[in-house]
Amino acid sequence: MTTPTRICFVCSGNICRSPMAEVITQSLLDDAGRTDVHVSSAGTGGWHEGQGANPPAVRALADAGYDGSAHVAHEFDPAWFDELDLVVALDRGHERALRSWARTAAERDRVVLLRSFDPAADGDEVADPYGGSAQVFADCLVEIEAACRGLVASLER
Repeated sequence: MTTPTRICFVCSGNICRSPMAEVITQSLLDDAGRTDVHVSSAGTGGWHEGQGANPPAVRALADAGYDGSAHVAHEFDPAWFDELDLVVALDRGHERALRSWARTAAERDRVVLLRSFDPAADGDEVADPYGGSAQVFADCLVEIEAACRGLVASLER
């Protein structure tokens, strides 16, 4: 596989998990001086289109030193497969939806689970924190951050 340069993180509504993954990954790439990788995020559904990230997600990011205040939610468009090198699903439901929208085997092969980049992960899904406590969002961020570190490290290989 060639080094991915265009990555899109996908969760349900693009207001919690995928924006956290996008912000964290962009920060890690910035810290590594990587300007050759473009990251974005989207939701499998468009019910939050145009909205900012969920306030508890923004707070969890801020508490960890990240800025998620500029996020704007988008719905994933299957035509984006033409432009993407890697489509990163946050759970199995997103992975199934994305693979069903892929038009070719090559597009299906670009869909991966985020936690597959974390060798210490205790599962393959990032649980949806929506409606949860600040601690639930903080725990979610820890899982996402560990996997994003692994993803960025994989880009170096």
